[in-house]
Amino acid sequence: MLKKFFISFLGSLAAIWISVIIAGVLFIVGIAAIGASAIAGASSSSSAATSVERHSVLRIALDGEITDRPTPVNIMDEIYGQSSNSIALNDLITSIKHAATDKDIDGILLQCDGATAGLAQSQSIIDALNEFRDTGKWVYAYGDTYTQGNYFIASAADSIFLNPIGMVDIHGLQSTGLYFKGLLDKIGVEMQVVKVGTYKSAVEPYILTHSSEANREQTLHYISSIWSDMTATIADARGVDTTAVNRWADSYSFATAPENYITERIADRLLYGHQLDSLVCAKSGLDPEEDDPRFIGIDDYVAARKLSDLGHQSGKKRIAVLYAVGDIVEAGGSGINSSKLVPQILDLADDKDIDGLILRVNSPGGSAYASEQIWEALEQFKKRSGRPFYVSMGDVAASGGYYISCGADRIYADPLTITGSIGIFGLIPNAQKLMNDKLGITTSTVSTNSGTFPTFTEPMSEKQRAAMQGYVDRGYELFVGRVASGRDMSVDSVKAIAEGRVWDGRSALSLGLVDRMGGMMQAIADMAEEIEAGDDYCIREYPRLKFKWWEEILTKGKNIRASMVRGELGELAPLYDAAESFRDMDRLQCRMEHTLLY
Repeated sequence: MLKKFFISFLGSLAAIWISVIIAGVLFIVGIAAIGASAIAGASSSSSAATSVERHSVLRIALDGEITDRPTPVNIMDEIYGQSSNSIALNDLITSIKHAATDKDIDGILLQCDGATAGLAQSQSIIDALNEFRDTGKWVYAYGDTYTQGNYFIASAADSIFLNPIGMVDIHGLQSTGLYFKGLLDKIGVEMQVVKVGTYKSAVEPYILTHSSEANREQTLHYISSIWSDMTATIADARGVDTTAVNRWADSYSFATAPENYITERIADRLLYGHQLDSLVCAKSGLDPEEDDPRFIGIDDYVAARKLSDLGHQSGKKRIAVLYAVGDIVEAGGSGINSSKLVPQILDLADDKDIDGLILRVNSPGGSAYASEQIWEALEQFKKRSGRPFYVSMGDVAASGGYYISCGADRIYADPLTITGSIGIFGLIPNAQKLMNDKLGITTSTVSTNSGTFPTFTEPMSEKQRAAMQGYVDRGYELFVGRVASGRDMSVDSVKAIAEGRVWDGRSALSLGLVDRMGGMMQAIADMAEEIEAGDDYCIREYPRLKFKWWEEILTKGKNIRASMVRGELGELAPLYDAAESFRDMDRLQCRMEHTLLY
């Protein structure tokens, strides 16, 4: 009997292991198939267009997320069917600029299908479209549903066309934050805050149920300033005044009858898709009855005209563009990883072929320690190389994002950029009530000394809080000192505009936090002039991108659990991301609050 039991048990165990092995093999085969598909897709994208036909129209499909630069395939998104179109801002801007002088490109069609873009990114696109139109070429915009962000971009078109049963959503700007105190109270967790800065509001979601008056004050200031710029841009393009644009925003434009969009000058004509095609053909000198529009997309146009590295692949002088995008962390995770970025900066400092460096910053901040390491590496670049160092700010370069920017020779921002937030905080949870009252878990500690770091099992003592406050104060003084030195300002002058306060780009210019309004292309043009390159320069973008699918597997494999949870949570995934972010948060943070600005 015992023998039969062991035979049965071992047989079952073997079956389990065989099943696991087979499942693993099938998983790897599935991953390989996805990887092969990604490679094939990348290959076909790069080789699909070998030439551009005469009377072509550059079609810009605004139907995904606009990122600062191309991004590798995310294998986990492919597995769960959550992949979305990604539009590289640098490719888009470069294509528009090149198309302006391309004899084979007659015009541009903006296909507005709900792309997600930052406001500063949108302004950069608008500036490029305006330069394109200055050459005498035309720009049309078409959509079934215009989001406010897409309409902002579309306002740069000569004509805006809308589906006869379409809609346009113009509503102004609002900032919405998620507040977790009620949840934390229910589960018995208290967030203990140590900070410097009246306006440093990144801690508020954990200790308040709504925005503080100081935060409301600063938020209203910067979103009002940004909306003022947006309304001026739209009004000028549509031939109306800003009062009209604000009237649109106050009148629930999404519910307006389509014909009223024409009356109000929000749009120019109501057309179905096939009618638009006929119009584009006629505009390009083709026969609408015989021909189809000769559309070419951004990816194909970049491949056909070899526009990688921002369209400057050769030249005697070399400008390095280094991207710093996302949360600032010490190691691991996505975003701005100081353990990887610092060696990259030092390598560039020692690279004799580099004539100048532009750091493209799009970050709300993060670890204070990591921010300091990146700042110091950039100082080393200036000392070792003696070459110019500029910063180009994207949608946001706040708190730690400003920390790593402040030492630049020149800082460029867009009027719609969010920056500043010069402040420091520490956030330490006290889960004693959760442990004791909710879970029935108690702790007993024996120690030789009293100078221990606060733990989550009990509230901070007065001595611990005083020690933490001193720690935070020193971090703040260091941050302020870095800004004062980099911006050639007194410490008192910096403190007067610091306190964790967030500023829009135009206000930051008037306060001396940035040097010039302009995007990446403006920074590159000025850098080329400073190094006396003329048009004889090339761009090298860093970090160099890796599009190898097997590297993606190794990198993303450890995130399978997180991907599964996000997939199940759907629209509630941001709550999970917030919890994960807090769990991995360093003790001292230079971080701006996370809000939904739309």
